Amino acid sequence: MLEKILLALTQVILCVLLAPFIQGIIKNAKAKMQNRVGPSIFQPYRDLIKYFKKDAVISDHASWFTRVTPYICFTIVLVISLMIPMITLSAPLGFASDLILVIYLFALSRFFTALTALDAGSSFGGMGSSREIMLSAILEPALLLSALAILLQIGTTKLYVAATAINSAPGLVLQPTYFLAFIAMVIVIITETGRIPVDNPDTHLELTMIHEGMLLEYSGRYLGLMMWASQIKQLLIFSIFISLFFPWGMSAVANDIVSLGLGLVVFILKLVCLGVFFAVIETMYAKMRLFQVPRLLASSMLLSILAIIITVVK
Repeated sequence: MLEKILLALTQVILCVLLAPFIQGIIKNAKAKMQNRVGPSIFQPYRDLIKYFKKDAVISDHASWFTRVTPYICFTIVLVISLMIPMITLSAPLGFASDLILVIYLFALSRFFTALTALDAGSSFGGMGSSREIMLSAILEPALLLSALAILLQIGTTKLYVAATAINSAPGLVLQPTYFLAFIAMVIVIITETGRIPVDNPDTHLELTMIHEGMLLEYSGRYLGLMMWASQIKQLLIFSIFISLFFPWGMSAVANDIVSLGLGLVVFILKLVCLGVFFAVIETMYAKMRLFQVPRLLASSMLLSILAIIITVVK
């Protein structure tokens, strides 16, 4: 029992402290590839400190719901962090480590964020929330299908069981279904994290914003919490990707300090590599038009369905 509590605290603290670092890695790597100096990898930490030092300005038209939502979203991502295997092949909340539950919790956070964007009655907030909900109607099935293409071969939707099975049978990744699911999941991650070519997280043009358009009414500590929750969500999505495709290096036991330390180092290296990988994708492509994004997600769903058909037929 004590081991599970310590593992839970470790994973929560790891997500809270490491999420801004991964965001800094992505921004710095993207800047270097574009021949720019770019921000420091620790700039997201400075931004969060700046937000928490400022006073929050809330619209007179906003209700108490606007003030509560940042805490709800931050709590949701912390709960999800206990359901995903990161350092070890087990999850602190192993009984709830179900991919479908994780997707529902992500959707719950998106629901509160979109509803809050409408609370202030601003035009840009409504525009951002409508775009987010439109994409989520396709994004969530695409995420589920891309993961099911892998989980069907294992026979469970438990993430820690899937990570353990793939870790013990590395030959599974040589199958064509893994290649198709890999491409499908990459497309989903790009959309879910709001990266180019789907969205531009660094833009200042309200008309082109999707996720950031819902946060325009926030400032101060509320904006800091929402940005921090978004960075943690990005880390969690990367962690799901690692659990399904690259679970090697995770500790098999939770009571060996050396094994846990090695698992922590390997996990951070995987996150850094993923950050650089998606920075390369952002550098290679330009932002596409909004109404072309559903086609991109549809291609992800088709790849996942093809992988599922191959799995069922064989």
